[in-house]
Amino acid sequence: MVNTINNNNNMLKPNLSAPIIDAHAHCGIQDQFPSQSFENYYAHVAGTGIQKVVMFSPVMEIYDRYDPNFQDNTEWQLRRKNSNEYLLTVGNRQLTVIPYFFIWNDFAVEQMSSKHKGIKWHRHPGEPSYHYEDPRCQMAIDEIRQRNMPVVFEEEFDNTIRFIHEIAVGVNVIIPHLDLLNGGYDAIERNGIWGSPQVYTDTSLAPRHVVIDYINRYGSERILFGSDFPFGDPKSELSKLFSLRIPGDKKDMVLGQNLERLLAESHHQQ
Repeated sequence: MVNTINNNNNMLKPNLSAPIIDAHAHCGIQDQFPSQSFENYYAHVAGTGIQKVVMFSPVMEIYDRYDPNFQDNTEWQLRRKNSNEYLLTVGNRQLTVIPYFFIWNDFAVEQMSSKHKGIKWHRHPGEPSYHYEDPRCQMAIDEIRQRNMPVVFEEEFDNTIRFIHEIAVGVNVIIPHLDLLNGGYDAIERNGIWGSPQVYTDTSLAPRHVVIDYINRYGSERILFGSDFPFGDPKSELSKLFSLRIPGDKKDMVLGQNLERLLAESHHQQ
């Protein structure tokens, strides 16, 4: 059933009964172009009201995205391990970091800490491919499913459909950017994906009219505020959401409550 937003002329403010959480930010210190350390992010969010942030490693700390024939090796495995562990060490009293584990073709879920609250799964067209047929892939997904960890899944369109319908049935999947980059918002809509109760999305870099269309069609329960730092500016992305003419309680859901509920359902092992 389509939920209709309130399009009156009054700017409806969020109630802010829960912390604002940025659900999509890159953070690392091995890849410094652009600079994306915790300190860099923190400097960008001063005064915004953002109190928590989901962080995952930059792609170039996980694999060489510019080499389609990339072959994994011990050097890259160590680089990945260090990158995922870095996120466990950052944060301060003003800004809580929620670290996600960036998974690659070694499917090293044994390296996940109880502090890792979700999974980052990422590639763009022309980049090295995930080995979906590797038995370790299904073993990793079984572990993710057992822990009920959400997966921020950014992949080519066909792989996205296959992941949701076949490979990772029952896993909560967050398609970032309202699928701005892989396949497109309309293609996901035509395939009936947005209506799935286990498919979420985030607002990072998505045009304002697409955010409104999603909320009109699918409600405000499975959409998350995200900035895509350092490629998106947290202040600008937050301002985009504050400008939406929707009831304040719905803004609260998008700005943090939805993610808190999603993460509360996870089972994090020691």
